[in-house]
Amino acid sequence: MTQRRFHYEQAFEHYLRANRIPYVAVDEAKKALLPAGSGSAVGEAADARKANAGGAIKSFDFVVYAESRNLLVDVKGRMFGSAAGRSSLSNRRFESWVTLEDIEGLQRWQELFGGDFEAIFVFAYCLRQQPPDALFESVLSHGGRWYALREIALASYRRHMVRRSEKWGTVHIPAKVYHRISRPFLIHPPAACDSPEGAIC
Repeated sequence: MTQRRFHYEQAFEHYLRANRIPYVAVDEAKKALLPAGSGSAVGEAADARKANAGGAIKSFDFVVYAESRNLLVDVKGRMFGSAAGRSSLSNRRFESWVTLEDIEGLQRWQELFGGDFEAIFVFAYCLRQQPPDALFESVLSHGGRWYALREIALASYRRHMVRRSEKWGTVHIPAKVYHRISRPFLIHPPAACDSPEGAIC
């Protein structure tokens, strides 16, 4: 198993392994160069970063080979809920921000891999407290933490994204829209709660 840099990616990878889903973990340390004349850009800021990087394309995290679809997955880790000792009902925000560089990179990988692959963001929410029943459709545990995984197709994200920070080059999806166009990341039906660590229950 490739050494993942962050616990969010580690949890996602354990989910894939526990559910026996074929995948390839992308080496984050390596950058690939775009073929000459490839792709389109997302806004002037993304164009500028591409030019400054000399054509380097930002990497994503996993190639996933599911039964009905092949996925290019960029995992985005976010915290969810309040710290221990505070009400679990507060701070229930599903942060959905990414950078324009994330958008541009994933779009270019989608173009390079072609129509047999679908590019998606998977938001891995690390829950500060074990969630009450029915708050999430599915929850997985790994490394002593609880996670909820939600996915959104890159194409949908691009259609609905709005500017978050001009300075940092970030965008996000408004909360009501995010709840409508995102969905739980579930390759297989939920497993029983006595499944191996990393399986969703």
